[in-house]
Amino acid sequence: MDIQFLGATGTVTGSKYLVRHGGATLLVDCGLFQGYKQLRLRNWAPLPVRAADIDAVILTHAHLDHSGYLPLLAKQGFRGPVYCTPATFALCRLLLPDSGHLQEEQAEYAGRHGFSKHKPPLPLYTREDAEACLDLFKPVEPHHAWEPVPGRTSPPIIATLSLAGHILGAASVHLRVGKQSILFSGDLGRPNDLVMEPPEAPPAADYVVVESTYGDRRHSPVDPLIKLADVINQTAAQGGVVVIPAFAVGRAQSILYGIHQLKARHAIPSIPVYLNSPMATEATDIYSRFGTEHRLTPQQCKAMFHAAHFVHSADESRALNGKHGPMIIISASGMATGGRVLHHLVAFAPDRRNTILFTGYQAAGTRGAAMLGGASTVRIFGEDVPLRARVEVIDNLSAHADAGEILGWLGQMPKPPRKVFITHGEPGASDGLRQCVERDLGWETQVPDYLETISLN
Repeated sequence: MDIQFLGATGTVTGSKYLVRHGGATLLVDCGLFQGYKQLRLRNWAPLPVRAADIDAVILTHAHLDHSGYLPLLAKQGFRGPVYCTPATFALCRLLLPDSGHLQEEQAEYAGRHGFSKHKPPLPLYTREDAEACLDLFKPVEPHHAWEPVPGRTSPPIIATLSLAGHILGAASVHLRVGKQSILFSGDLGRPNDLVMEPPEAPPAADYVVVESTYGDRRHSPVDPLIKLADVINQTAAQGGVVVIPAFAVGRAQSILYGIHQLKARHAIPSIPVYLNSPMATEATDIYSRFGTEHRLTPQQCKAMFHAAHFVHSADESRALNGKHGPMIIISASGMATGGRVLHHLVAFAPDRRNTILFTGYQAAGTRGAAMLGGASTVRIFGEDVPLRARVEVIDNLSAHADAGEILGWLGQMPKPPRKVFITHGEPGASDGLRQCVERDLGWETQVPDYLETISLN
């Protein structure tokens, strides 16, 4: 087998791993680049392989940095199957059309307000493109072995998915060809996540491709709900608004459940809570359909669903910006790269009484990273918005395993692999995990470069 790293090298976005064996070409993950402009421009650059020559795609999970390039791949001529868990398919049916819709909206807005160099500005793909690619999906149950490219190689490629925590449907991908095997961790969840079950122990593999989002740090052991209550109470006391940019899938549900718990304990005042993300609303409902993949009982799922008022229409969304605090608004996207949360930032970021609360990783080059870095203004819709609101972060609500938790997961492998490839991290995080794996486990490691091809002999 050969593996080429088409993304998630030196960054946490754009996950794409091209696996070649015999006459077969398989893509593990098909994600969008986000963050810095030079990364986002890669979304427009041609892949080093024709889309029509890719036999199949296997997704580790539904987040756009792992699935969001699929509509474009299909638009470019890919016609093979897309394999993933049933829960990942359910979430992709929400995320991908929404991604196309947002890109159309952003292109239209840029053209109307004249802050794009392109005339007219075009979306990377449309909602229609995204809906069309959904016909290619073929969900596969976890732990079921199958041939993703049947009849193309001898010996055949055998694939198996194991649950990785992180979000609903998230999986690690194990590929075996004869006596040789490679394991892709995907995004690993945490052993004691508020909502999700811990990642399953990894199977034996000759090679491992492992994420390193938090590869150079450990999450705080302090209960994240203490910080959440602190921020809400302080902001509410001065009549302010807490704006929480949150990923519609995973983070929004954890925050909702956390707020439910805090209100049940009377740890925060009974102030209005709004979930302003139609996609997060639908994703929350999906949690009740896949109850075996998370910790919540049906009653707890129901309580999470009723922890906030769900905002559906654009008019109701705009009306929130005219309301006064105290209140809490949870809205996508989690790194403030798009979505309805941008309108709330324009409305509430200039007021010192308010708080912008981030609850997850902020990739370099995103608005979220700039705000946490101390920016005095944030550029939204072509204008510089004053940032006078307090900016806070709760790191340990993250759905990503930290360095110690990744080592703990790797340490459960039945035998040491020949080599570990460390990806999906900023340079410092990937190198930090490299040092940990070499020092603590004594395993050989490599941090691949963008577009690097490695032969697995």
